[in-house]
Amino acid sequence: MEQEFELIAKTFMGLENVLAQELTQIGANNVQIGRRMVSFTGNKELMYRANFQLHTAIRILKPIRHFKAHSAEDVYEEVQKLDWSKYIGEGKTFSVDSVVYSDEFRNSRFVTYKVKDAIVDQFRERTGNRPNISVANPDIKLSIHIAEDDATLCLDSSGESLHRRGYRQESVEAPLNEVLAAGMILMTGWKGETDFIDPMCGSGTLLVEAALIARNISPGVFRKEFAFEKWPDFDQELFDHIYNDDSQEREFNHKIYGYDIDMKAVNTANFNVRAAGLTQIIEVKQADFKDFKKPANKSIIVTNPPYGERISTPNLLGTYKMIGERLKHEFGGNEAWVLSYKEECFESIGLKPSIKIPLYNGSLECEFRKYTMFDGKLKEFREDGGIVKTESEKREMASKHRFKQNRDFKRRIDDMESNQDDDIRTFRFHSFEDKLFSKYSGKKERRDNDRKERRGRDKGFASDYNKDDNVKMRQKRFEKGGKRGGSSYPRKKNRNYDNE
Repeated sequence: MEQEFELIAKTFMGLENVLAQELTQIGANNVQIGRRMVSFTGNKELMYRANFQLHTAIRILKPIRHFKAHSAEDVYEEVQKLDWSKYIGEGKTFSVDSVVYSDEFRNSRFVTYKVKDAIVDQFRERTGNRPNISVANPDIKLSIHIAEDDATLCLDSSGESLHRRGYRQESVEAPLNEVLAAGMILMTGWKGETDFIDPMCGSGTLLVEAALIARNISPGVFRKEFAFEKWPDFDQELFDHIYNDDSQEREFNHKIYGYDIDMKAVNTANFNVRAAGLTQIIEVKQADFKDFKKPANKSIIVTNPPYGERISTPNLLGTYKMIGERLKHEFGGNEAWVLSYKEECFESIGLKPSIKIPLYNGSLECEFRKYTMFDGKLKEFREDGGIVKTESEKREMASKHRFKQNRDFKRRIDDMESNQDDDIRTFRFHSFEDKLFSKYSGKKERRDNDRKERRGRDKGFASDYNKDDNVKMRQKRFEKGGKRGGSSYPRKKNRNYDNE
């Protein structure tokens, strides 16, 4: 049996538990939740599956060396101890990203240069040739993290951020990130048992992610390539098997509906739905939420209304008041989930939420609230067996109260700290043989690290989230007989879900 190794999955703040559940479901071992990251162990197949199947991961890292770094010379010497011919083949390019929280190393670029120098010098000494550096599109991506004197060097198995599924051909202003959208849906517990509605659907991200979850379609099926496909030990046959295995996909006997008052958004959403090949189960129409009528079938609403931040609206609080009124009068017997940013917006809804979940949307500290809607009086609803708040939701709300006491609801993350940065500085690594995976718990250490971060941290991994989502993806979905990842790729015949 192939030996397992250590892996790290990055995600957004607030989605760590959801990601841990996903990892457990695909067979990961030693799952340990960190801050904006989850550590786990698995073999090569699991690493491929993590990239291909996870809905809430941003990237998958494979640590290849842990060491103590007291100086730049230590970094250079420790990096040179690895045989880099195992990782970087002849003629391949590479890049290095550095994230540093240390008084000794105040400039992450300096660490990047030392790692590059160590690798290049080793090749030059052994072969007389040196590999080239490529920042834009490297064959091999490396990441180094230094927290005080603890350094971890990783291979990036994903390449481009996993939130870039490949189906989004167009977008409207301030589109919802695909990973965040998937995480929101998974938090609701919905798996396709009812109809799904987004009455303010924008570019349709929630709609497509809901369809993928309902049909259990791997989000990686849309992507052109993953970084591990360029690794020297890449197993083409194994990944072909994973890619073409649709045995876990399921039927979806309900419908997904998207509405938006803006016709441009409707056209954009329809364009993206067609690109994903999901028009048979997703229907998008122009409609104003104020005209919303009770759906014929049992449904769930998940929506991300404007906050008045990146998207302006003439009467923001009036919009939220209208949302509350429509839910109260036209959505009885169902549940609705709303992601928003301002407390006054939630107050304008005028309904009591069953649960409040802190969640970041980019740099905005938002809340994701559930509203259990019922007809008539609460007492009668409960007498008939209705449940407004489950026991697990009561426990969740109790734990969130402690969180809320120590935070300002409207606080933004510091500009130097991206939500999707994996906070490996909060996680202590051990060798796999130790089978110990634990994060630090000292309050003083957390405060010290936060202060060091604010003093001048380089963005490091923070480059994924804010890339231009308006760039059109040139790749068409599943070009039959085409190339994938630089090699002839045996696609499953007609993997266009509209044709099934």
